[in-house]
Order: sequence, then C-alpha cells, then structure tokens
Amino acid sequence: MLLPDSSVPGADLPVRAVLPATVDAVRSRGTAVVVAPPGSGKTSLLPLALADALETTIIVAEPRRMATRAAATRLATLVGEPLGQRIGYAMRGERSGGKGLRVEVVTTGLLVRRLQQNPELPGVAAIVIDECHERHLDADLLLAFCVDIRANLRADLAIVATSATADTIRLSRALGTDVPAPVITASAALFDVAIEWAPPPVPVPLLPGGRVDPRLLDHVAAVVRRACAENDGDVLVFVPGEGEINGVTRRLADLNVLPLFGRQSRAEQDRALAPAATRRIVVTTSVAESSLTVPGVRVVVDSGLAREPRTDQSRGLGTLVTCRVSKSSADQRAGRAGREAPGRVYRCWSATDHMHLDDHAAPEIAIADLAAFALDLAAWGAPAGDGLTLLEAPPMVAMTAATELLHRLDALDDDGRITERGRRMAAIGTHPRLARALLDGTPRVGVDRAREIVAMLSDDSGRDFGDDLPARWRALRRGEDRAATARWREEAKRLNGNTTDNGTTDGGTTDGGTTDGGSAGRGTRGVPDDLAVGTLVGLAYPDRIARIRTADSATYQMSGGTGAALDPQSPLRTTPWLAIAVADRAPGRADARIRSAAPIDEQTARDIAGDLVSTNDQIRWDDGRIVTRRVETLGAIVLTDVPLAKPDPLLVQAAVRDGIRRSGLSVLRWPEAALALRQRLAFCHAHLGAPWPAVDDEALLAELDVWLGTELASVRGARDLAQIDVGSALRRLLPWPAAARFGELAPERLQVPSGSEVRLAYDGVEPPVLAVKLQEVFGWTATPAVADGRVPVVLHLLSPARRPVAITSDLASFWKQGYPQVRADLRARYPRHPWPEDPLTAIPTKRVKPRQ
Repeated sequence: MLLPDSSVPGADLPVRAVLPATVDAVRSRGTAVVVAPPGSGKTSLLPLALADALETTIIVAEPRRMATRAAATRLATLVGEPLGQRIGYAMRGERSGGKGLRVEVVTTGLLVRRLQQNPELPGVAAIVIDECHERHLDADLLLAFCVDIRANLRADLAIVATSATADTIRLSRALGTDVPAPVITASAALFDVAIEWAPPPVPVPLLPGGRVDPRLLDHVAAVVRRACAENDGDVLVFVPGEGEINGVTRRLADLNVLPLFGRQSRAEQDRALAPAATRRIVVTTSVAESSLTVPGVRVVVDSGLAREPRTDQSRGLGTLVTCRVSKSSADQRAGRAGREAPGRVYRCWSATDHMHLDDHAAPEIAIADLAAFALDLAAWGAPAGDGLTLLEAPPMVAMTAATELLHRLDALDDDGRITERGRRMAAIGTHPRLARALLDGTPRVGVDRAREIVAMLSDDSGRDFGDDLPARWRALRRGEDRAATARWREEAKRLNGNTTDNGTTDGGTTDGGTTDGGSAGRGTRGVPDDLAVGTLVGLAYPDRIARIRTADSATYQMSGGTGAALDPQSPLRTTPWLAIAVADRAPGRADARIRSAAPIDEQTARDIAGDLVSTNDQIRWDDGRIVTRRVETLGAIVLTDVPLAKPDPLLVQAAVRDGIRRSGLSVLRWPEAALALRQRLAFCHAHLGAPWPAVDDEALLAELDVWLGTELASVRGARDLAQIDVGSALRRLLPWPAAARFGELAPERLQVPSGSEVRLAYDGVEPPVLAVKLQEVFGWTATPAVADGRVPVVLHLLSPARRPVAITSDLASFWKQGYPQVRADLRARYPRHPWPEDPLTAIPTKRVKPRQ
C-alpha cells in the first residue's frame, strides 16, 4: 500500500473523501475529472490511491519543473521512502528513479516527448494530468494525445484530469467518448480566508512596455509590513516576475525574505518550500498559485499582477506582458492563506477594481507562439490538430504563422506532413527555431559550441546578463551565476544526448557524434566565439538579422521588416550587424527593443539567410521622374542599390502607368483644346449615354492603356509626358460610327444671327454656355439646342464691355421682359451701339455705329 493512513501528517486532506469514488470511476469508465481547490491533496493523495488500485505505474504530469520536483518529494515523504525508490520524477535534463517506479511525476512537455516516441506507454496504468485549469499549451496537447491513445491504441489506459476550478464542462466532454467523463468534486477551502482591500493611496498604472512602477513595489512592501504586524504565520507575496521579486526583497532586507521562482537552484527552491521555525516572507510569482505548497503560510499579499507570454504574429516577436490577474487566479492565490488555518489575503487593489477583472486568464493556446505545438501535431500525424480532441481550436492567424515557419525550416512538406528533418527537430525537444540552429549550426561552429549556445538560448531567464549574448556565454562558462550555470550545463548535456545518432529524447546522456550527420567534430576552427553565437542566433531567427541604420545610431533594420533599437548604453551599440535573439515591441512604438543579440557580419548573414537574399530591378515613378535601380536585399535590409543602365522598356512603361494612376491626370499637359474636347465628350456621355464613354478621372485612369497606350511607350520621365498630345489621344475614345456626328451633337461653335461663329463652353454634365454680345442675336427668337435638340444652350448675353447682362435659355421671354430694362440701363452708357426698341426686327451686328 502506498496511500498512508489518515493519521499520517498531511494525509488527511479533503480529497481523501472522494478517492473511493474516483477509483470507482477510473475502474468503470477509465476517465474522471477531479475538482479540488489548491491544497486539498489532489496532487499528493490521488496518485497514491490510483497506484494502490491499479497494478502498474501511475504517471502524474505537472505543468512546471518546480512543481514536478516538489510533488515527487511530497509523495515520497508521505510514503516514507527516499526519492527514486517507488516514487520518482523526470524533467528535461533531470531524473530521479528508473524502472519499477509506482508513481512518476513528470513535466507535461517531457510526457509529450515520450508519447511521440512510444504512444502505447507500456507498463503505465494511468495518467494524471494535473492543474488542467491553468490551460498550459503542453497540457492541452497532452490531453488530446491521451484521448487519442485511449480511442485507438489502449482502451485500458486511464486518464484523470484535475482542476482547481469548477469550470469543467469542456474538460469532461473532451475526456469522455460517448458520454462526458465523471466529475468528482472535493470540498472547498480548508479554512476561511478574510479579504483586506489594500489599494495604493494614489493609483499606480503600469508603465509603458508593461513595466511595473517602483511605487507599486514600495506599496507592496508596505502592505507586507502591515500584514506582519497584524497577523501570525508566514507571508506569501505574489508579484509578476523575477525583477519584482528582487525589488520587493530589497525593500524588505531587514526581514527574513525568501525568493521563490523557476530559475533558482534546487537548494534555493527547497529552502523556500520547507517548513521553518521562524517566520518567513516568501516572495514568488504565479508559479505558486496552485501546484506548489508553501508550508506555514497564513497570510497572502497579492500585487494583482501576472506576467503572460504574448506573440506578435505579424512581426514574429514574442514577449512577456505584465497584466492584471483574473478573478480565478486571485481566488487561488488567496486560498494559499487558508490551507493550514484561517488566514487573510491583502489585495493591493480595490473591491471596485476587482469587479472589472476577467473571470479567467486566457488559455495559452490563444496567445502563444504555436510553432512547437504545430510541429508536435504534425509529428503525431494530425497536422493542424485534425482528428484530435483539443479543448480549444488554435487561432487561425497564429497557426498559419506557425505552419509557414515550419515550411521555411523544411520541417513540413507541401501537404503539411512532417518531414524526416522535422522529426529530428521534434526529437531535440526545444523550439523548432532552436532545433534548426542546432542542426544547421553544428557543421559551422562545432558540436560543443552549438550545443552550449542553443542551451543558452533555450533559457529565457538571462535578462540579468544584459543584451550581449557572447558576454552572457562567457559568464556562464565562468560560472558567475551558479544556478544559471547549472541549468545551462544540464541543458547542454541533454542536447548532447538528444542530437547524437544513438541518443534519446528523454534526457539521455550519450556522448559523441555530430548533428545532421555532419563531420564537424568537436569544434570548428576559424569562427570566433562571438561570431559563433551570432551564427546560431541568425540560423534560429533569420528574420531578426539586423543592420545598423546609421554609423552613429543604436537603431537597426531587421530583415523581417521591423526596426529595432539597442539600449544607448549597450556594449553592442555601433555594431554594424546583429543577430537578434529576443526583441519586443511596446504598443505604439515603431521600433522593437532589443533584449539580447550577438554580432554577425554581412557575409555570414548572406550565408545563413540566403533564402532571404534577392536582387530586383526597381523601376518606379518618383514625383514625375522614372527612377531605375538594381537593389539587392536581405529581407527588408538593402544590401546594394545601384543605378540600372538599361532598364526593361516594358517595366518603365508599367512604372509610368503606375505613376500616372497614383499622381493623377494632372501630371499630363492639358492644353485648352484638349480640355474642351474632354468636356464635349463628358457632355455626350451625360446626355446621350452609350456608346459615348465616361471621361472623368476614374474612367480615364482605368482605361489608360486604351487611349494613351501608344504615347506612353516612349515616356522616360516628366519631360516626355509634357510632349504627349492628350487631345489626339482622347480622340481614340470617340465611338464609331457615332463619332461622325460628334461635331453635330456637341459642336465646338454655333453661328449666331450676326454671322459670327461663337465657341460653346462645355462643362461636362451641365448644358453648354454660349457667351455672345447681345447686339449679335437681334431677331433670334428660338433658343439653340444641342445633342439632337435635347439640351437647350444657356445664353450669356454680353454688354459691349463683354460682361453678362442676362443669362437665359428662353430668348423669346427675354426679349419681352428682360430686354427693355437692359436697354434703359445701357444705351446711355454705350451710345455707339444699337439699342433698338424692337430687337426682333433689328439687324444683328457685331459692329458699332460709325462716328458722326
């Protein structure tokens, strides 16, 4: 028997009451969902009960390394045995115990790797997927794989999912085949937890880029001191990240403060997780929300902040974003104060602010980079998740970006199936970008250096080293940070086992061999260490190879199209070329901030990102000029730009057309005759319709090749445009045979009674205007019309000074009503011009009276 008697300290927890029902569900249905709050024993007692009920090994999958080791230690303590006897654990690069384990606690990512190697899992009776409510990407993937295995390979494999929240409908349905899996709920919190709302006296918003204002850390530290004064027991403080842990720790230097975070050494973590005789203040992150037990805690101080990954899919940039916690996360944090006795939580926000928090944090599948996820799906034989039961479909934009990346890395074929190279990348057990860097970088820089550099890049916790990656590598080699160096060496050792021809992908330690079948040996001479780092980074992130914009600048142009900036004090400033490993772009900022990078040179950039290098003849319109250049680029980086001696005439014509379309018809020279012709055509189109064509700007630009194509063939610039006879070109639009009547339907001039030929002024849709001296139309009673008599002409009757004295389209009415007044007003002013009393019988004339 592994499950201890309830009299054993720590063995009498709420989950104990539902263990018989859970075991019955597993035996009868093969699946179950266990709902229990943090601290109720689902991680510790449930695996032991299952191990007693079933004959072979129980595997417990935990989302985090720290939780994996802590859970195994807790289980071994309950059983009264040392780790590695019947209780063990395994994670990337670390393992305790071998064959014969009854309970093995593993990270979800490692279990996914095992399933990819051998989905039948011989010797395993059940899998417990812990903390499913956290919705980590690996856990979602593991759940889908396990359901698939039960349906197609091993109907006897039991699956139990645990959750700290009651939102289990989707989870229960996913586990069930015909009917949902049974949901078994343990009791709520062990003890009451009082809530104290403790917002800062003045609101403290997040700083640009999601940075935490130091004033908030001042406030958190002050609340911790208040909590210590008002309560007994240990204090657990939640802040978003390691930087904030250090900030609060410094502010409480006179107290017994223990930091707790993922990249600490095992000894440092164990010290924070072990009971102590004196009061402790443990400052941690979301890592301690649900899957860890910190003994002795009676008080929780919650900053209300968390740090989550976000991916800018359009730019391929990932970052950690500081955000407000969700209500469910706040509840789980608060529950930590009530695990052993009544407790209290101090929330550094108001009750009103709490009402506006999201109910749940976004699942990782909705916000993360999905490249590794997509590769795992393809390796499973289910590209894009086809046929798998996923708790949530991956976002289309993120999944498309992931599959496009895998195609560029030759990990997927044209049908989306995994290639042999893709399988080797998946077996390495790191992000596909880093796997590519390891495979292709080994022949360039040597086996050992490639593995060391990739191991360094795999650890996202190197922010304390600054942005200089070669300097970080040297510091790791010197062992300046023992915990970081230990992790780095473990990962390099794991990569050594996972990339040899006979190595495994489960933390093996096989020595020797090279990656990708190369013969580079243990090192490659001629590549300096700094350039070796840049080479590996460039292979992983060819879209982040960057060239400095100006010699005295700290800003760069990345090949992917985004700008990037170094800290002005960076030791890398003025480096001509960089390979950027980490960069993030704050909302509203044009350039990304470079977080880590390494020097590279142009030749190496051309070599490792050759598929991004292209040469194009650029022939473009530039403010009336045709610019012809031959441009060589590496993505968005311009490598060379020289004049083009003999541009392709067809491309020149295309550029001219594009320039006219963008700049408008005003770039052409429009003499008066051409404008008049265009207006007459517009008039015919407006009043006669088809077949008369539209000649507005939009229509002429759309039919540019039809009416202007011949003239454009010889254009090389603005000077040539000025020579185009636009009027002759427009006549190509005259419809045949209707064009024969063009002069009749829309005449340029009309003969008036005096015998003069007077020009008509057209204005498109409006009736044309005939401006003529009044004396020239004496006797004209019928108003002239055009367009087959459909449109009366508008007469502007002019004074001898050629100013309009009347505007009319009804001459008969004008002679009766308007002319007498005009005659009375003007005949004294212009006595040499005729002003007869009866204009209808007067002789029209354009002459004045002879002088007496």
